[in-house]
Amino acid sequence: MIRWKAVLTCTATTILLAGTLQGTAHATGTATDCCGGGASWATGNKSALGTSTTTASPVWFTVANGVTSEVFYPRADVPNMQDMQFVVTDGSTFVDLERDATNHVVTMPDEKALQYTITNTAKSGKYRITTNYVTDPARATLVTNTRFQSLDGGTYRLYLLANPSMAGGGANDNAWWDPTGALMASGTETLFGGTATTVVSALRVSTGFTAHDNGYSGAASDCLVDLRADKTLNNQFDAVSGTGNVVQCGQIPVGSDTTFTAALGYGGTAAAASSAASASLSSGFAGVSASYRSGWNTYVGGLKPAPAGVSGDTQRRRAYYVAAMALKTAEDKQHPGASVAGLATPWGDFTNGDHLNDGYHRVWGRDLYQQATGLLAAGDSAQAKRMAQFLWNAQWIGSPTAGDGTTYPAGSFPRYSPVSGVAGASAQQLGCCEQLDQDADAILLAWLTGLTDASTYAKVKTTANHVVTTGPDTTERWEEQYGKSPSSVAAEIAGLIAAGAIARANGDTASASTWESTADSWRNSLAGWIVTTSGYWGGHTYYERLDRAGNPNDTATICFDEGCFYEHDVTDFGFLDLVRLGIRPAGDATIADSVAPTAAASDGNAAMQVTLPNGDVYFHRYPHDNYGESTANCSGWPAGGTQRFGRLWPVLSGERGQYELANGRPAAVYLKSMADSVNDGYFVPEQVWDRADVGCFGLGHPTGSAGPLMWAEGQYLRLAQSMDAGHNLDTPSIVEARYGT
Repeated sequence: MIRWKAVLTCTATTILLAGTLQGTAHATGTATDCCGGGASWATGNKSALGTSTTTASPVWFTVANGVTSEVFYPRADVPNMQDMQFVVTDGSTFVDLERDATNHVVTMPDEKALQYTITNTAKSGKYRITTNYVTDPARATLVTNTRFQSLDGGTYRLYLLANPSMAGGGANDNAWWDPTGALMASGTETLFGGTATTVVSALRVSTGFTAHDNGYSGAASDCLVDLRADKTLNNQFDAVSGTGNVVQCGQIPVGSDTTFTAALGYGGTAAAASSAASASLSSGFAGVSASYRSGWNTYVGGLKPAPAGVSGDTQRRRAYYVAAMALKTAEDKQHPGASVAGLATPWGDFTNGDHLNDGYHRVWGRDLYQQATGLLAAGDSAQAKRMAQFLWNAQWIGSPTAGDGTTYPAGSFPRYSPVSGVAGASAQQLGCCEQLDQDADAILLAWLTGLTDASTYAKVKTTANHVVTTGPDTTERWEEQYGKSPSSVAAEIAGLIAAGAIARANGDTASASTWESTADSWRNSLAGWIVTTSGYWGGHTYYERLDRAGNPNDTATICFDEGCFYEHDVTDFGFLDLVRLGIRPAGDATIADSVAPTAAASDGNAAMQVTLPNGDVYFHRYPHDNYGESTANCSGWPAGGTQRFGRLWPVLSGERGQYELANGRPAAVYLKSMADSVNDGYFVPEQVWDRADVGCFGLGHPTGSAGPLMWAEGQYLRLAQSMDAGHNLDTPSIVEARYGT
């Protein structure tokens, strides 16, 4: 049962007994209606997220649909919250759930700090809730400052609802009341390395809770269920009888205009979590906020200035600063260089949240490379180098290792890994399939960041030999098909040339010559492998998306959810990487001739290229892509709805911009398109909606996939700085030099 639409928690309306201290509200008993319905996660479209720039605060917050969604601790791949929000009632006529009953406005007090203010105004006009989000730079605490205002003179009761999903899932949690005034939750799961991970949270407010409740999601003890029954909290429990999908809530005393601070502290024990929350409250929101903001201001101040292409436009400039800060936020604090693909589960509100799942809070080598090249362009070479070191020190596979239905050979990299890398990861946590472009990306990143020492080179040598032996066929960058694809082969060629440069730096000219010769051979074979002359689109000659047999004019088919189609009729723009990586010159005739037919290719949903009424230009990944929402009912990808299509990917606008820049043509429209795709928090999303005649999200607006997609944030930085420089900053000079591009 998906609980995000109905599950948050609420708390009681009990009046304090005479003589009791504020914050020591009395409730008794234990909720016994175990164990609650199934959990889910929140939508992947995050309108706010953040963490402090310090390592002393291993906690990350996210906000979706106006309310707190996943909160990560102690690592960037362990979520501990489904959502947290307020419930408002007048005690007699209505019970409002903040997410559903209000209109949301997202603002940034400082565009150079990843700090957000969410203003939620009741659709009824009765009240307004304004919340400012930070994390305590000195502690593992999410700290929020909230102003509650009655707009119509009415008297209201306010409850803070928390729906914990501790240690990565919501199925096995405990909840209880700490008499010192905190709502406590805990969960223990075996996550990484076969050892148990326990996470405990403590939720406190500066006013103290005047009533509280702990119960089970969807059951009678669930305070939201209780409140909705008669507008009064009748069930008030101090504890629950056993682990399950718990919910908890606390009443906050409010008048016509009340401001208070909430602290959600985390730790490995109840004492640690409670202490963190208490100390953050004692520090006061003003001090915590100032320290948080100062850290971000210092970080942004150490980067290159915003380039001319964005500095004069508010939207583009803020998207630029936010992109850099988002990539900083994506880095784990226990494992430097391990940056997750996103702090979200795409279509999380359609995804089971009982236990830890992959989401995008895993480390993909491909995404890491894309993020790192964006950071290099923006001026953060230190994090980029940490990323390269993580790849070679924590994610590189030195001996055959079990993956999900596969065995990764020595020299390979997994599909993805936890932020702790390969060590201790289960087969499922390493994913299904090797992708040689990720192996090559790791080599490229080592070369780009100067990671060419002898120890790293020994690993690079094993990987390069593995690529030569295994390639060029591989699972392509969209992780769905196996064969020869332009983007994968481009990465492999560039990676082998970079490996050759590292080999020569280490005195191994024989290996360098072998790898360079293989790269040359594959480059010379591209046309015969993956350029069809009998395709359906345009003039019939263009790069295919992928070919299994290396015969682009045969009648082999490629299959998708909606059927099988000739390989030579299925396109994508991956061939542009041949130019970006310096393998083909910008003016290459076959590449130029492939652009128009690829853009015109369609699958009955929409053409590959879509130009919006405002001139923004976006692209689908390929025809017959099913990784997106249903046109029929707007349900997310995991729900399996009919007429399900992948939507427009802003990152592809950035790739097209780099191609235009390489040709000496204007790229501004593609940078603008990426900036225009951002959500209210200025995050570049994974996908935006592609249909004017179906109003699931609004044409050109983010879908429920993932926002931000860190790959896209890196692409935005890279395009913006490359436009300022007049050339593509991530094109490897060693490849350009070899092929004269």
